[in-house]
Amino acid sequence: MQLLTAHAGNWTGAGTGVTVILPPPGTVGSGEVRGGAPATREFDLLHPLRTVDRVDAVVLSGGSAFGLAAADGVMTVLRERGLGFPTPYGPVPIVVGMSIFDESVATTPPDAESGRRAALAALAGDPLALGRAGAGAGASTGRWRGRADPGGLGRADGRAGPARVTALAVVNAWGDVLTPAGEPVFGGDETYRPAAPFGRENTTIAVVLTDAALGKADCHLLAQSGHGGFARALHPAHSRYDGDAVVALASGEVTDGVDLDLLRAVTTEVMASAIRRAAGTHP
Repeated sequence: MQLLTAHAGNWTGAGTGVTVILPPPGTVGSGEVRGGAPATREFDLLHPLRTVDRVDAVVLSGGSAFGLAAADGVMTVLRERGLGFPTPYGPVPIVVGMSIFDESVATTPPDAESGRRAALAALAGDPLALGRAGAGAGASTGRWRGRADPGGLGRADGRAGPARVTALAVVNAWGDVLTPAGEPVFGGDETYRPAAPFGRENTTIAVVLTDAALGKADCHLLAQSGHGGFARALHPAHSRYDGDAVVALASGEVTDGVDLDLLRAVTTEVMASAIRRAAGTHP
């Protein structure tokens, strides 16, 4: 499926899955982690001061740290096509991974073949199912109330002047999904329960894509604004029990009239909408 100028595809297994985003060559990227329990791959290179500024793929998966293996399959697909950062020994694809904790940790988490299938689905232009699909197949929310409310994979789109922005979020939050008025979507009560005996079974991970021409530092700011969307649509967000992380990608087609601050403001709103839609609510 097309996401702006990127392609996205899913592989869905039994209560888990993989979602792959393949931006066009040369796409600039950065990101930020704000949760206390992240499961990530190649995130250090996204820092604005690191040398490589391009990203060839982002892989969202279930299976916690085990699910990060899905990125290996995506790397294989890209190398077969000659894509990646050029080196004397051939291209090295820059593939960033983020995972949520789901029940597949105890059974069969996503692996390299799962990632390969999701990448091939993206390249084939297959429809991208949302909700309980792809990396959102085993997601839930509201764990801090001792419940398992709906979570999943959500998408929302917006425009900031001549530039477009899309957010794709996998919502597996410890907290509640909130309406635009700040009320819990699935109802609030006073049954908050501490995270014992093991409360790190959560995480919301997301990708922001824009067709604006941005530098790596600009993308870092865009990722921060994505986290602002987390704070609007989730409560609590960025807890010690979540691995909340956002990657921002800029493909660079729109070079004139881009207002970074307007783009950041729209990104916050679009991310909040994507989170609500992941849980089956609108807007």
